[in-house]
Amino acid sequence: MEAILRLFGEYFFKFCKMSGYDRMLRTLGGNLTEFIENLDALHSYLALSYQEMNAPSFRVEREADGRMLLHYYSDRSGLCHIVPGIIEAVAKDFFDIDVTMDILSMNKEEERTGKKEHVVFLVVQKSHSQMGRAKPNRLKGNQDIQRDQEALEAAFLRMKEKYLSVSVCPVKKSHWEVVRSIVMFGKGHLVNTFVPVYPERLWIEQKTFCNAFPFHIVFDESLRVKQAGVNIQKYVPGLQNQKIRLDEYFSIIHPQVTFDIFSICKFINSQFVLKVRRERMPEAWKSQPALKLRGQMIWMESARCVIYLCSPKLRSLRELEAHRMHLSDIAPHDTTRDLILLNQQRLAEIELSNQLERKKEELRVLSQHLAIEKKKTETLLYAMLPEHVANQLKEGKKVAAGEFKTCTILFSDVVTFTNICAACQPIQIVTMLNSMYSKFDRLTSVHEVYKVETIGDAYMVVGGVPVPTGSHAQRVANFALGMRISAKEVMNPVTGEPIQIRVGIHTGPVLAGVVGDKMPRYCLFGDTVNTASRMESHGLPNKVHLSPTAYRALENEGFEIVERGEIEVKGKGKMTTYFLIRNLHASEDEIMGRPHSRLDRKGEQKREAASQCRIFFPLTTSDVFSGALGHAGSAWVIPLHDFLWVEAPKDQSNQDEHLHPG
Repeated sequence: MEAILRLFGEYFFKFCKMSGYDRMLRTLGGNLTEFIENLDALHSYLALSYQEMNAPSFRVEREADGRMLLHYYSDRSGLCHIVPGIIEAVAKDFFDIDVTMDILSMNKEEERTGKKEHVVFLVVQKSHSQMGRAKPNRLKGNQDIQRDQEALEAAFLRMKEKYLSVSVCPVKKSHWEVVRSIVMFGKGHLVNTFVPVYPERLWIEQKTFCNAFPFHIVFDESLRVKQAGVNIQKYVPGLQNQKIRLDEYFSIIHPQVTFDIFSICKFINSQFVLKVRRERMPEAWKSQPALKLRGQMIWMESARCVIYLCSPKLRSLRELEAHRMHLSDIAPHDTTRDLILLNQQRLAEIELSNQLERKKEELRVLSQHLAIEKKKTETLLYAMLPEHVANQLKEGKKVAAGEFKTCTILFSDVVTFTNICAACQPIQIVTMLNSMYSKFDRLTSVHEVYKVETIGDAYMVVGGVPVPTGSHAQRVANFALGMRISAKEVMNPVTGEPIQIRVGIHTGPVLAGVVGDKMPRYCLFGDTVNTASRMESHGLPNKVHLSPTAYRALENEGFEIVERGEIEVKGKGKMTTYFLIRNLHASEDEIMGRPHSRLDRKGEQKREAASQCRIFFPLTTSDVFSGALGHAGSAWVIPLHDFLWVEAPKDQSNQDEHLHPG
């Protein structure tokens, strides 16, 4: 698990670089020590955008000879092994040095908000040049390498024991000397070689200092306030009394530690956020938000005091107004001014972005609604025209007429429809036709024929148009049989009896195309249409009338057809016509497109089995399993719903004593 977490740490560093934080990370510090010391400040900045972020805290004890102790604090235990992966990747990528990190101690510390995991790492760094010079030494013998490894481990254990027995509070003067005595091995430099020059005396007056740094506080080891900036006195009036304790007027928000000099010195490199206690403020100010200060603690060894250089923690002009403050209260050199203005601009951009997101979401919803309405429109259009024809019209193209060498056309009408219309209300006629046409429309999908149009009680369909198919005659014939069955379910509003229809079918060539610009229709032209209409008008009630060409198309295709004989057809002369009776290979359910239920199939199997039985005696389940069959022996049982049928063998069918008396 430690190896996995270390690898994750390396990857997380690369992920942060790829996510746009590369430049921000590179500018944190000029060396690895400064980089780590400023991580807490980076987390504080990121908390402005990610307010729920719970980041760990880092503290460094530096050595001038190239070694350091890294203190890691976190509310989440078990993740400390990610730290070496991150730090080693940063050292190699940003500072071109290799780092080795070992855990000196790991324990839980009781802080103000609960237990924190506190891990101390020993960090040793070597530059690449030193490593290159050390490569020839790797040719030493195995015994020398083993002795060096044992000596190294022994030195590490001794150093760990010494460290655990020493206080890390920088209040003690001998602190750095103790740390120097602990770290015993490793070479390299953590800090650059720049050496600053300090003046012999401080060339600034107290008044000028307090005005130049309007938000600062100086306090001693007992937290007694010694000095305060002019503006912090203005907004925290109690600080004008130099005998007060700092913890009486403030509480520490970050880092989450107890308010004493030991904890402050322990986290001296962290950014401190203090919050004014509301109960200490004047009564008129208690309704406004409590002021928060953010800044740096600096230990002054000669004065045995700490100076807190800070600024108001404000993120926007709204917060500035809420505290009744002005930009003039903040020192011109303080970047908090720029932060407030830049963050105000960022908040405006975020609000604009949120508005764009809301508009985008509204457009997405409207797009979904538009797609639904478009689907409805296309469904309606495809119900009126063939799909390929409708698509051509949508694209603004002209639809060329097409010639189909063979197809089958069907016409139907209602017998005595004129008399029905004369005896009924219009709404009754509409209801009757709607019921009938709805059933017919469903059958067009079952048998894949194209509905051309309806005029009054006339219904016209075609097979083989607009998509040519070799089985057009069979499809139309099955559709006609389904029409005849469906018509029995539609009642005549005059007599209350099922209506009667005439159906005529003819097969031949047609010309098909779209005519008109307004309400365009896909129409069929040719003598085949006229002949099919004549077959319907010369037909008989509840009969499917076939022309000679339709008969030849259906002959030997599994249909029962009877000859009507020769009749006189208007405009056509004498024709030998036929009646379609039924499909020999399809059941009524198949013709109507009804799904076969599981129960129906079981019923058919039971009826088929029952038809093979000779003698049946009804028995209950308990009779069978209690031995009521006696010596029937080979009798078999067929379960039929809530009772049982038992067949007696033929040779025992006359032996009633072996069977149940019932």
